[in-house]
Amino acid sequence: MARGQRKTLEEKISAKQELIGALTIRIESEKRELEALFEEKKRKELEAVSDLIADAGLEPYEVAEMLQQYIGSRTANAS
Repeated sequence: MARGQRKTLEEKISAKQELIGALTIRIESEKRELEALFEEKKRKELEAVSDLIADAGLEPYEVAEMLQQYIGSRTANAS
């Protein structure tokens, strides 16, 4: 069975460079998509916390104060 014409070394190098370029573009696209998914997750988590604060009838500054007190007492207990 006859084989097709073999690629030259320069053609092989060029083909690999094109493949790497295409894969680099794909990786960057996937990174952007992943970042968008992380941002969506963060937004949903913040919405859930915001809803919890509203349901409890608290103001954000009150929650911040409580968290600061909790962190302070936790740090003191860990020492």
